[in-house]
Amino acid sequence: MFTRTTQLIGQDAFERLQQTRIILFGVGGVGGWCAEALVRTGIRHLTIVDFDTVATSNLNRQIVATQHNIGEPKAEQMRLRLLSLNPQADIIARCERFGDPDILIQWSDYDIVIDAIDSVAAKARLLYEATAAGKRVFSSMGAARKTDAGQVKTAEFKKVIGCPLARAVRQKMKQTMLFPQSKVMCVYSEELSGESGTIAPVVGTFGMQLAGLVINDIIKE
Repeated sequence: MFTRTTQLIGQDAFERLQQTRIILFGVGGVGGWCAEALVRTGIRHLTIVDFDTVATSNLNRQIVATQHNIGEPKAEQMRLRLLSLNPQADIIARCERFGDPDILIQWSDYDIVIDAIDSVAAKARLLYEATAAGKRVFSSMGAARKTDAGQVKTAEFKKVIGCPLARAVRQKMKQTMLFPQSKVMCVYSEELSGESGTIAPVVGTFGMQLAGLVINDIIKE
C-alpha cells in the first residue's frame, strides 16, 4: 500500500511516520480530512477524540459522514473508515469532549497533538496544555463561512492574521493568562467571512494542509 510513499520520502522517513504517535482532537470538517491524509500517507498510531455524532448537516463537507451512519459517533465511524484503509493501523476512538472535567489525556503517550476543534475555550486550553507538556502541536483556525480554498495559508499561531477564530482564542488566552509554551503551526485563511455555512473544498484544503504540516515535520526530523 505504501510503496510509492516509501519511494518518495525514503525508508527512514517512512519508518518515522509509522512510529509517530499522534492524537487528533476533532474529526468533523477539517479533522476528518486530516485523519484520512495521515493514514493514507503511513501514520499507524492515531488516537481521535470527538464527542459528536454524524448529522445530515455534515454531509456537505465531512468525510466521515454518509447517508448510512447518521446518528453514529463520529470518532468511532472515523476509526472504522481508517481501518478500512489500513487494517494494521492502531486507531483509537475516544467519544469524548476535550475540556470536560472527566476527560484525562496522558500527554506522554503522544509525540504530536493536532487541534481541529471549534470551541474557543477548549482550543485555547488545548494549545496551552499540549505545549506545556512539551508536545509538537499543530492547529486549525477557522474554516467556516469561507468559499475560496486558494486563500488557505499556514503560519505560526502568533503570526496568524485576519482570522476571527484566532482572534477569539487570543482574547481567551489573555483572560486566562494561559498562553502556548512553544510555537504552534496553524492553518488559516484571511478570506472575509460570508454567510453561515461551510463547503467541502475549504475544509478539505484546511485538513490536507494540516496533515501536510504534520507529515513534513516528521519526515524532515
